[in-house]
Amino acid sequence: METTSRPALWPWISTLARLGLAAVWLVSGAGKVGDLAASARAVAAYQLMSYDLAKVVGAVQPFLEIALGLLLLIGLSTRLTAAISAILLLVFIAGISWAWAKGLRIDCGCFSLGGELGAGQDTAYGLDILRDLGFLALAGILLWRPRTRFSIDGALMGESS
Repeated sequence: METTSRPALWPWISTLARLGLAAVWLVSGAGKVGDLAASARAVAAYQLMSYDLAKVVGAVQPFLEIALGLLLLIGLSTRLTAAISAILLLVFIAGISWAWAKGLRIDCGCFSLGGELGAGQDTAYGLDILRDLGFLALAGILLWRPRTRFSIDGALMGESS
């Protein structure tokens, strides 16, 4: 492969990162939006805030995740959406690390309704953190190279897909 063709790959790599991260947010948010009370319990299980605040966070989080997913899916404000995604992922990684350090036995609630684990269920904090670091890498690609194919951002800039 010639060196001159490598820059042409970046919009495609970024497109895959954008669509992959969009899928993450859409699946995550959709899994929680149907039961906001369970989402609140999952947030409260981290023991980082009062239950009243956890109810608010638990109610807002699924809609935020869906909004991020939709913005990434259509490619609108890609860099800003990637930055918000990165911040949210760092918060999630910090929360999982907190739960691990405190010895809490909870499901992170990332792609489920989360909450405290039952007897005999094991935590997967290390895998949860590694997974979120992978998602953070996708956001990092979009922060570094936000120009993607098949995006509203590209259409607004007059780029052809």
